[in-house]
Amino acid sequence: MANNYDIKDINLAEQGRKRIDWAEKEMPVLRLLRERFAQERPLSGLRLSACLHVTAETANLARTLAAGGADVVLCASNPLSTQDDVAAALVAYEEIPVYAIKGEDNQTYYSHLGAALDHNPHITMDDGADLVSAILKQRPELLATLIGSTEETTTGVIRLKAMANDGVLKFPVIAVNDSDTKHMFDNRYGTGQSTIDGIIRATNVLLAGKTFVVGGYGWCSRGIADRAHGLGANVIVTEIDPIKALEAAMDGFRVMPMVDAAPLADFICTATGDINVLDGPHFEVMKDGAIVANSGHFNVEINIPALEKLAAEKRQPRPFVEQYLLKDGRVINLLGEGRLINLASAEGHPSAVMDMSFANQALASEFLQKNKGKLANGVHALPKEVDREIASLKLAAMGIRIDTLTPEQDKYLNSWEEGT
Repeated sequence: MANNYDIKDINLAEQGRKRIDWAEKEMPVLRLLRERFAQERPLSGLRLSACLHVTAETANLARTLAAGGADVVLCASNPLSTQDDVAAALVAYEEIPVYAIKGEDNQTYYSHLGAALDHNPHITMDDGADLVSAILKQRPELLATLIGSTEETTTGVIRLKAMANDGVLKFPVIAVNDSDTKHMFDNRYGTGQSTIDGIIRATNVLLAGKTFVVGGYGWCSRGIADRAHGLGANVIVTEIDPIKALEAAMDGFRVMPMVDAAPLADFICTATGDINVLDGPHFEVMKDGAIVANSGHFNVEINIPALEKLAAEKRQPRPFVEQYLLKDGRVINLLGEGRLINLASAEGHPSAVMDMSFANQALASEFLQKNKGKLANGVHALPKEVDREIASLKLAAMGIRIDTLTPEQDKYLNSWEEGT
């Protein structure tokens, strides 16, 4: 058992181990990487601090990193995303220190970030860039031994690029989210399924025939729109980008500003990475009984203080549902405190897509170690051959074979001399 940790209950460990083993069955790529890591030990001697959603899938990543020789410490990247039994299993059976409790308050959350950084990491692994931000703002002494960082999610990459543009990012970061085998699959299929799962678990309200508004049309939002449509909802998309708005329209969805969509909505779900996507003017025109949720990383996409100002009373009819009774008699239902609903009321992304995302994370940590001192400060993508390797392993695990180029075809594609 790990010596230092802060979790809910160590007695949950056995159930957590069962959950981790169940997830592993759907993670063949990561399993193959773990076998190689155990043989080659590419991370030997590295201290690694990870700030990720503490789920069964993350546990399998932590197992892989440890198999590769890394000394791993894990904390939560969201106060509501921890699976307490998984945290207990990592401490009890894997001897990995974990600092995460589902429902922890902000003070505890930031103390857990501090505990992860007390590990004096050579590599940090982020989901939202909180560790990187804390190092730059509060713990600059850690820069002396820091090799670099990896970043899991869109919001974190946005923050990191802003840091780089401002000239404050003092080390290289691998934007795992920019890998095709991450954002094209995890963000679209993972977020799409798990967000709808979270909304249904929280409300048990039928989606078929309802009007479902999706804020944004990036990879996450298009997954949500697609899955809501598949369950029979009438989907409206709101966007600020004309190209993405055009794509949504050609995918068959209605597109309009949020202020026009809000009065029509039975459900609204945001996933943009920006603040106040749902704001006071939208709450003022929503229909009675509207259900609002967020699947973006931070709980800032829904302006909850603005909603509080409109409310005369608040109550909780179900777990993860806060019902705001407005002064004019309408009711607006907020899910999961405006936090990631797929992790607040459900279990996050299915293991099969996290298999690819976390394979990227494991390989990114190996890439940083192999290229120590060679990468410029700033945000980097993993090489495309890593993407192709992960995709090939995933296809093989799914029993899918694909064509290969003949020598003649390869020559044709790489020559300018042959034409019509």
